[in-house]
Amino acid sequence: MRFEVWAPQARDRVVLRFAGSDPETSDGAAGTSMRPDPERPGWWTAETPEAADGTRYAFALDGGPPLPDPRSRRQPQGPDGPSAVVDHNAYEWRVPWPGRGLSGAVLYELHLGTFTREGTFDAAAEHLAELAALGITHVELMPVCPFPGTHGWGYEGVSLWAVHEPYGGPAGLKRFVDAAHGLGLGVVLDVVHNHLGPSGNHLPRFGPYFTETHHTPWGAAVNLDAPGSDEVRAYLLGSALAWLRDFRLDGLRLDAVHALADGRALTFLEELSAAVDALGADLGRPLFLIAESDLGDPRTTTPRAQGGLGLHAQWNDDFHHALHAALTGESQGYYADFAREPLAALAKTLTRVFFHDGTYSSFRGRTHGRPVDRTSTPAHRFLGYAQTHDQIGNRALGDRLSATLSPGLLACAATLVLTGPCVPMLFMGEEWGATTPWQFFTDHTDPELARAVRDGRRREFASHGWAAEDIPDPQDPRTRERSCLDRSERTRQPHARLLAWYRELIALRHARPDLTDPDLAAVRVAYDEVARWLTYRRGDLRVAVNLSGDPVEIPVGGADVRAGVASAWDRPGTAWADGVLRLPPESCAVLAEG
Repeated sequence: MRFEVWAPQARDRVVLRFAGSDPETSDGAAGTSMRPDPERPGWWTAETPEAADGTRYAFALDGGPPLPDPRSRRQPQGPDGPSAVVDHNAYEWRVPWPGRGLSGAVLYELHLGTFTREGTFDAAAEHLAELAALGITHVELMPVCPFPGTHGWGYEGVSLWAVHEPYGGPAGLKRFVDAAHGLGLGVVLDVVHNHLGPSGNHLPRFGPYFTETHHTPWGAAVNLDAPGSDEVRAYLLGSALAWLRDFRLDGLRLDAVHALADGRALTFLEELSAAVDALGADLGRPLFLIAESDLGDPRTTTPRAQGGLGLHAQWNDDFHHALHAALTGESQGYYADFAREPLAALAKTLTRVFFHDGTYSSFRGRTHGRPVDRTSTPAHRFLGYAQTHDQIGNRALGDRLSATLSPGLLACAATLVLTGPCVPMLFMGEEWGATTPWQFFTDHTDPELARAVRDGRRREFASHGWAAEDIPDPQDPRTRERSCLDRSERTRQPHARLLAWYRELIALRHARPDLTDPDLAAVRVAYDEVARWLTYRRGDLRVAVNLSGDPVEIPVGGADVRAGVASAWDRPGTAWADGVLRLPPESCAVLAEG
């Protein structure tokens, strides 16, 4: 077996050290001196007959302590322990999988550690049939790279090629993906390239993985354009392709690509999209990349041949912010601009995607964004949602919409997401109006780091008027436990009714091609800011929501239009005649012509 490591920081010696299965001997004495690779500066190699699947090993640089492999496929004892060899060919895949693209998709964002109380791949796989029955097409997993401790969000991961062992390690992820594919579900993984966690990150000992040339909210930037960045980019590219190839994933969600500091003419994101497209062609199945971007720049998803970065889709936070402001009336922070005329903002994001498309952003104190070309950009380039892990978990108490909204308004939110032009995405538990919060939690093993995270979060929210004692302690195990879903709610009212509504809307989306029409320019919206109703047309379908506490009469089409109520939250109270739709308070309906 051949071992290799990029370690330009090593002055004159790198030793490959094998570890016993006993953690007490994890720095065992056995070692093999590695040789510099004459063809690749900074690389060290060794060949040995001693290794097989499961063999634990580490690298010691210049007589220093054993360190995990930067390209480790498994960390059985956590980020600071030895790495383990993984033979990906040892797993026998059960399900032939042709792949599943984004067009016509309905995504479901899921956190492994709170989707079930067990917090494992195998426990989560037992509930995949529920998602398939709901009509979900893809499960989007939050990050699964190793991080210190057992429970956390996953955005402080390290070892970007490995899988968090408490979740089930690489074998557990493969079983999960196999089970999902067996039910017709694609699997998307959230990956973080813009920073690594503050604990367990040993990459700087090997090479210039980070640079002081740029700074980010997490400190020194990942090195994408300074000396040594060729190998760093190759490291990130290789990791991304390994997830798609070795674990048969269907796509990747790229965290905060606006935080990737990259001044090169050929950007890392262009390289990544080209490599993913090439891998998809080699494998004969569609693969895709979904960006999280705060730039309001349509070039993120514009094809490379047309001068864009070539990512296949991106989250659309502007739609979320407009919808949230319209539903809740909140106007703090970045909601301020959306809250001035929330239905106008919602109408703009339904038809033009970005609210800030060259307009002034009071939150940023400057003009922001760029218009989307609706005539050439398909709607499935953008994801629309009412809730995400960010928009819930980054609130002081991690409260969902269900904490303050009526079932009727939750149904309206579902209608706008699931019949809108963008690819819909749900956050786990949203479909039944889960009352469990989703709070920020960590499990740092370093007491100083744990204290800093707790105190920092309390300071952050104190500036917004919160008392420190009201902010959940991220390190308290009860914070994670409160965030676990309670599936017993699904069969109780009003949760069961809301779940049935989600199921009905998703079935309608799958059955009616008009709802997956990629033509953004074909969407027509009307609204009344004062009466708080909004309606839009998708082909032969007309969607209407009443966000007010009073009944409304909405002009829909003309008196000569022949239509019927295809779906309604309050069917007995909903009526359509002579071109006027009568909607009860806080309710919604879909009309179908013909």
